[in-house]
Amino acid sequence: MTKGTPSMGKISSKKTHIRCRRCGRHSYHAQKKKCASCGYGATAKMRTYVWHRDKTE
Repeated sequence: MTKGTPSMGKISSKKTHIRCRRCGRHSYHAQKKKCASCGYGATAKMRTYVWHRDKTE
């Protein structure tokens, strides 16, 4: 098997992220079983950061 550009085309066939059951966003990692947006699968609390909040608050 060759390395480089021909091999890169084979990566896109699998889905890494699917729709999250808790937040509904397309950020649940299917292999890690963890949502990148809300933290579902890793913690019971919602994942939030101070820099992540809306500007309207």
